[in-house]
Amino acid sequence: MQTYILLTCNPGYEKEIITHLKSMKEVTEINGIWGKYDIFVKVSHGTPLGLDKMVEIFRNIENITSTYSLPVLFGQGGSIDD
Repeated sequence: MQTYILLTCNPGYEKEIITHLKSMKEVTEINGIWGKYDIFVKVSHGTPLGLDKMVEIFRNIENITSTYSLPVLFGQGGSIDD
């Protein structure tokens, strides 16, 4: 399963957070962005419980202030069953 997660963080900590998240095997893409959110993260996880775990981990990282999760839908680009 894939999920896009948008992160908001305290100003000035974007690069530090990106460096930390790059070390996580579930993170398949990460970019700093401008706008309401500061960081775009694409994660791969095996189950909906895997998503719960990823969000919990992100929310416990110092200087991340909020997360917004966008799970990819099966049958609409989210699996080989499309």
